[in-house]
Amino acid sequence: MMKLSSRSAPRPEVLAAGAAGVTVVLWASAFVSIRSAGAAYSPGALALGRLLAGALTLGVLCLLRREGPPPRAAWRGILISGLLWFGFYMVALNWGEQQVDAGTAALVVNIGPILIALLGARLLGDSMPPRLLAGMAVSFAGAVTVGLSMSGEGGSSVLGVVLCLLAAVAYAGGVVAQKPALGAASPLQVTTYGCLVGAVACLPFAGQLVGEAADAPLSATLNMVYLGVFPTALAFTTWAYALARTTASRMGATTYAVPALVVLMSWLALGEVPGALTLVGGVLCLAGVAVSRSRSRAAARVAAPPATPPVGREETAREPR
Repeated sequence: MMKLSSRSAPRPEVLAAGAAGVTVVLWASAFVSIRSAGAAYSPGALALGRLLAGALTLGVLCLLRREGPPPRAAWRGILISGLLWFGFYMVALNWGEQQVDAGTAALVVNIGPILIALLGARLLGDSMPPRLLAGMAVSFAGAVTVGLSMSGEGGSSVLGVVLCLLAAVAYAGGVVAQKPALGAASPLQVTTYGCLVGAVACLPFAGQLVGEAADAPLSATLNMVYLGVFPTALAFTTWAYALARTTASRMGATTYAVPALVVLMSWLALGEVPGALTLVGGVLCLAGVAVSRSRSRAAARVAAPPATPPVGREETAREPR
């Protein structure tokens, strides 16, 4: 009985880590698909098509699981995260990446996890342990390295930098707003209705979507649908599941694994061989995530379940320490 208890104790944490891993892999794959779909679809149309595909997928999941609307207490966070993260962020990022080179976009957007940590500490009372700060510093250095190694692949503009900066701010604000909503509603409810809010906010681009879909190649449309089903419906749900079980700051730091995975996926899928500087930056990103998600020995002892006292020494076990 004691062994079963000790084995099941870390299960929620392991599941949350696995969910976070699914999220970062799918979000990394989104960059490859965006590059394909973005050649045929404008930023707003691509965001709307992606959100509609995601909302349809999530709606089916809600019906299958018989999940109703979220309670009133969750709606404030859902509305804010839906407008900022699902809506504004996707349009701004799509638009910004058309204005600046990939390196500049990576540099600017990757301030998002830092903003999440600052907002989480200020608004949610998240702790800022030294390991988290050190890991984020290492990962950000890796993101800067990746960004610098990729710079020069395209043009840059002030508008593009501003759009990427606004996308990072919207991303951070959406994550921090979503965290309290997860205390009142399930991850699937929060993700589904956040996606619906974002889709409604992007409806002004419906005309562009219809017109561009008629002329777009099938591969671009399939990539848009993929973005909706996997990096949106599935990845945002696994993100919400993990976020409900940890702090916003720690989850934000986890996303620093995305640049390293993007480099690997671009190498495998697009044949873009990374340079030495890019590989170093990717390794730093992953190392920083490992540090930020690790626990000190003291924290691990606090989190560990207390050992069952041996038979005949109950009174000793009850003495305060």
